[in-house]
Amino acid sequence: MSSSRLRRSPRPAALLLGALLIPLPLLAQSPAPAPAPPQAPAQPAEDHRVQLANRTGQEARALYAVRSGRQAGGQPAWGRNLLPGPMPTAKVFTFRTEAGAGCRFDLRLVVADGREAVLRNRDICAAPRIAIEADALRAAASRPAPGEPNPRARVSSGTGFVVATDRVLTNQHVVGGCDRIFIRTADGRTLPAVPPARVDAGLDLALLTVPGDPGEVLPFRASPEVRRGEGVIAYGFPLPGLLSSDPKLTRGEVNGLNGLGNNPGHYQISAEVQPGNSGGPLFDLRGHVVGVVVSKLHAQNIAKRTGDIPQNVNFAVKGTATQDFLGRAGIQPRTEASTGPELGGADVGDIANRGTVFIRCER
Repeated sequence: MSSSRLRRSPRPAALLLGALLIPLPLLAQSPAPAPAPPQAPAQPAEDHRVQLANRTGQEARALYAVRSGRQAGGQPAWGRNLLPGPMPTAKVFTFRTEAGAGCRFDLRLVVADGREAVLRNRDICAAPRIAIEADALRAAASRPAPGEPNPRARVSSGTGFVVATDRVLTNQHVVGGCDRIFIRTADGRTLPAVPPARVDAGLDLALLTVPGDPGEVLPFRASPEVRRGEGVIAYGFPLPGLLSSDPKLTRGEVNGLNGLGNNPGHYQISAEVQPGNSGGPLFDLRGHVVGVVVSKLHAQNIAKRTGDIPQNVNFAVKGTATQDFLGRAGIQPRTEASTGPELGGADVGDIANRGTVFIRCER
């Protein structure tokens, strides 16, 4: 559960709890985004009409316009092509900005031979008529091909697992705000997720569509009900870049049948989890999913309030609540009764590895 979600709750108790929980995605080190240029005085109630003349001597194939400073890994996130079709040379194209978008824009015109002209920090309020000449064209900057990760993007990460054919479950806070999402399968393949994700912000769950066989469908526990004191195993990708990139397994117990603030949708668990574990499966000792790792107590904030540092106080969305979410999303999860002898940790890890994936979020 993310602290931002708790702060949206109208209940005073939830407001208090927001500072005590931390979600577990990991923000990787990446190039710092360029600072936003100075903004002209905002005109929040107006849009602006802009006329752009193509004087490049070539047919234009694409035109992009975004607010200056809208950066992703040092590169503007250009959004959609504004041109409805090819734009002949010596023609003028007129477009309007969104109301409240301000005056400073970056513009990019792509012509037939693949070259492009990029104009940055243009004040379209002061100069709404813009001409792009041939001498402004340059070779196009190198960009990742569709379906391939961008090595220059700002990246955060988390964990997910396969719940149906080509469907991956994770936490909403792992993928919220991502421009692109990729998963790395157990056999080392990288697959792009296809938007949109189906989300439940209240449960902090997100269901991704990932064509290309992301892994084996993992079974949920159908019965019996989970009891306090049962052994559990968390599986995921904590602290990648600091620890090794392979998945990690930790053991613990179900300490409580409700979460922070008596949250009935969570278990409290003692299995150690770290940033990057978010969205990973929580197993019983027979290899069945009983929950989804979601958060841990913020140790520093708790220590300030109580004078003591909490040890291994972590939380998972209950498997029953997760199955209800999947049902609402049109997914019938695989379920099995959890009977028979308990397995060793290594055996549960083998089951987990077949369907647990690393999630890369690019912003």
